[in-house]
Amino acid sequence: MSEPLAPPTLTALVVADGTVTEIPPGEVADYSGPGFVWLHAEGAAHASRADLPAYVPAMAANALLASETRPRCDEVDEAVLINLRGTAADTMQDSDGLVSIRVWVEGRRVTSVSRHRLAALPKVEAAMLSARLKDGGDFVAALAQAISKELDPQVAELGDQLDDCEGMLDSGNIYDLRRKIAVIRSQAIVLRRFVAPDRDALSAMAQLEFDWIDKEDRLHLREAADRFARMAEELEAVRERAALVHEQLTDLRAEMIDQRSLAIAVTAFIFLPLTFVTGLLGMNVEGIPYAKDPWAFWGVVGFCVLIGAGVMGWFARRQWLEG
Repeated sequence: MSEPLAPPTLTALVVADGTVTEIPPGEVADYSGPGFVWLHAEGAAHASRADLPAYVPAMAANALLASETRPRCDEVDEAVLINLRGTAADTMQDSDGLVSIRVWVEGRRVTSVSRHRLAALPKVEAAMLSARLKDGGDFVAALAQAISKELDPQVAELGDQLDDCEGMLDSGNIYDLRRKIAVIRSQAIVLRRFVAPDRDALSAMAQLEFDWIDKEDRLHLREAADRFARMAEELEAVRERAALVHEQLTDLRAEMIDQRSLAIAVTAFIFLPLTFVTGLLGMNVEGIPYAKDPWAFWGVVGFCVLIGAGVMGWFARRQWLEG
């Protein structure tokens, strides 16, 4: 008998008059006091509509609980539904290393849902606990800044790995380099798939006309969007450079095969006349000349050496041995 699925972990914080208070998640829907409220549901892989407060509209609830999402920003009446993608806090098997956070943003209340732990979320929680977040605009700006700063070193690391691979072109193992390049290119493609929509979502939110998105919030949102845009450009450059390095490796491999084929062909061509001579003199019939002479063996050896040297000289003269 299978164990029942664990419900998501709910946490509710209220910032009012410079102090932070944790309240029961069930009281968020009826909270009418002053300040800013943040309700977060983590581990919501098996959450249902009943796990979210009633104030979240059905459309927004479906988007918050969807199994597959892409970064987006939608204005719904006086609220905003925004999904972002960031680095996972834990290593996950069969995953691209990115997890989504879905946020329903109102002026004085934010409801966020994540199916897995987000690496950037502790920074947002720290800002909340220090009472620096006063409304939904502050929250999304802090979240965007934290996600972009967590993801930036990961993108830079791909570029550094590709630099190392380019430096090993002349001395490294071609087959190992091909595998490394394939992994780097795959990671760059996966990251760019979500980094570019993150940029678009933040740019769209920075243009919304809400009183709770002030000038400083817009500045932070545009700054994070610019960072995502730069990362998208860098990932595109990594992808193109990886393709070029892969082509260089393919050319080096083809050149290596050509050189080896040439060496085999030269060796075979040298031994072809020698095989004829030795086969002719090795026939078990009467009448082979010099068969009884003691110098005949060394004479045949010298003749074979002359033939081999002549063939090598002919190859060298035609410049077929240059690689």
